[in-house]
This record gives sequence, structure tokens and C-alpha cells, in this order.
Amino acid sequence: MSKSTAVARAADASVPVNPEQTLKACKALVAHIKKAAAEPRDDGKQNLLGDEETTVAETPVWLTLTTKKHIHDSHRLQPGKIVLPNPLNTNEELSVCLITADPQRWYKNAVADEFPEELRAKIGRVIDISHLRAKFKAYEAQRKLFSEHDVFLADDRIINRLPKALGKTFYKTTTKRPVPVVLMAPREKVDGKRVAAPKGKKPKRDPTENINARPIPEIVAEVQKAIGAAHVHLSPSTNTAVKVGYANWEPKKIAANVDTAARELVERFVPQKWQNVRNFYVKGPETAALPIYQTDELWLDDSKVVAEGQQPPSALPGKGQKTIGEKPNVGKKRKSLDAEPEPAAEEPVKEDRPKKKVKKAVPESNDDKLDKEISERKAKLKKQKKAAAKKAEI
Repeated sequence: MSKSTAVARAADASVPVNPEQTLKACKALVAHIKKAAAEPRDDGKQNLLGDEETTVAETPVWLTLTTKKHIHDSHRLQPGKIVLPNPLNTNEELSVCLITADPQRWYKNAVADEFPEELRAKIGRVIDISHLRAKFKAYEAQRKLFSEHDVFLADDRIINRLPKALGKTFYKTTTKRPVPVVLMAPREKVDGKRVAAPKGKKPKRDPTENINARPIPEIVAEVQKAIGAAHVHLSPSTNTAVKVGYANWEPKKIAANVDTAARELVERFVPQKWQNVRNFYVKGPETAALPIYQTDELWLDDSKVVAEGQQPPSALPGKGQKTIGEKPNVGKKRKSLDAEPEPAAEEPVKEDRPKKKVKKAVPESNDDKLDKEISERKAKLKKQKKAAAKKAEI
């Protein structure tokens, strides 16, 4: 961090993103989005989907992170959560689908009887993994479920089974991937270790009871946190984008979310923390990216940097390697140090001319002799047949 510099100096040394620079970038971005929404389109067509206010309200603001090395080595199908000071989803007409572990009856009763009225109105469906597989196996049913709800929450115990159950309808994009929520109470620990469940056949559970569930207030807080949180979708790349607000918000609210998201993103998801961070930007869907943090260090390891005209360390010969241009030692065995030198093999003497192969003499054919042998053999066989017939008559 000593070599890194920000666009403007940070007030906090542990977080080099300057809040003043963030607020300045958010003000400029919001003003540009509103100005672009008020101007007529270049193609001369009229926006039939909504007026200027609706367009601005539905325009998201993104925080983009660029790292020096890949954050993740593969696609992560379950998103991470960052709790923001200003929640993203505050619409009263928001529709939420809650996917739980079996059985679903206890969770349905809890939502209907013990959840706050405001949150209860948003949860439009509660379904467990067994009913999900049975009812939404067809592709058309999955598309209908995808279009009916805005946010999908899933119990963290069954979150890894959903890609197979929901298919590409939900996982080909990151728009509505199920977000994990913790609904089960943690197991008891003895000396720092979890107590193992008793072995043997488990008794049949009452679907209206759930002794493993967390208390209702904790579940409510967990669901509300997941609905308003920013979702982090990691992929094998150096770029990560997180939604932090909308263009109709005040710039101060967006800037507060940006500061929180940047800090949490680096501390929880980026390996090697701020040493691996290259840039932070804020942008809209169709706007330029405004920088709020930049670093002068374009690499992590100084050993990867070489002077101009020299070869990188990966190209230099190491132990057991050959220099560039030298032919590889193919077909030769490695000799031990203590082994005696093998005597040189004598080279075969080359003759001036190759020896000619001598053909064996083939006896001449005699047709008369062969005909005589055949007739004698036939006569002998006839005599043997007659003798055998006489013996059979006797």
C-alpha cells in the first residue's frame, strides 16, 4: 500500500478510496444520466416504455473493480452479499420467492403468522426443494417462475442443488440467481467442535415443527438483509461489477453505498487485499467509467518485472533446462555421476557392394510320373473298399 496512490489522497490509510472523490464522481454520473434521459434519442424514435423519471429511476449505478490477478478461478454460481447502508430493493411491489429445505409447511406458517406485514406482502411464494423439482421440471414452467418474481432467496443447505433443478433459465445470467440465506440454527459446540447428530434411523418429523430453525426474528433479519444487499457474482476474470444504487437517488446515498461496497469487496472477496486492486470506477449502463481509485503498481510480484531487452524469468533457463536455440536432448539416457563410462560401440564395416541372394534350385516337373502315382493310389483304394465290403457281408 505504500506505493499505491489514489486519484485523491484518502482520509483513512486502511481504505485508500477517498470519500470526497467518490461523491464528486457520483454527482457527475447522476447529472450525466439525467441529462441523457432528457435529450431525444439519436434515431428519432420515441421511448414508449416510460417517461424521463421512470427511465432515470430504473437506471442502475455500478461499482466496477479491476484487479491485477483473477479473483476466482471458476464461475461461482451462488452470489455473495454486501449489506449496504441504503438498501437496493425498497419497492413495496417487490415480489420475493423463498426456496427452503424440506418440509415447507413450517416456513409457510412462519411467514403467514409471524413475519412483519410489510415483509409478508413481498414474499409471494414459499416452496421447498422437493416441490420445486416436481412442479417446475419443464422449461416453460421454469420461465414462468422466473418472470413471476423479482428476487429469489434459497436456504444455504440446498443452494448447491438449485443449478440442476432450475437450469439455464436462472443461471445463464446473473439477474435473478438465488441468493443464499441462513435459516438453520448453528449446531452446539463442545470444546470448539460441533456435536455430531445421533446415529440410527431418524424418527418421522412433523411438517408443522422445525426444531433446527433459527428464531423468527433472526430469520426476518436475514431475509431483509438479503433483499436489500448488493450481490457479488465472481467469475474467472479481473473485472467485477456490483450494483450500488439507481440514478434517481441522491449522490450522497450512492457515495455511501460505494464506500461500503468497495471496502467489503476488497476485504472479503479479493485475495491479497488492496495489493491486488488496480482500479475502482463508478458507471451507468451506457456511460463512461469515472475513476475513484487508481494504483501505480501494475503487478504484484517485482520478480515478474524485467528490463527492456531481457527475457522474463519464465523464459530464462533453470536447473535442468536448456537455453533458447539449443536442440533438446532427445533419445539419450541420463548418466549417473558414479557410473563408469560405457565403451564405445564398434561401428560396422561397410562393404562396397551388397551381397546378392542365392536362389535355391527348383526340381524340374514330370507329368508322366505324377499321373502314374495317382493311378496306383486309386487302384489301392479300390482294393481296400472291396475287402471291407466282403468282411461286412460275412
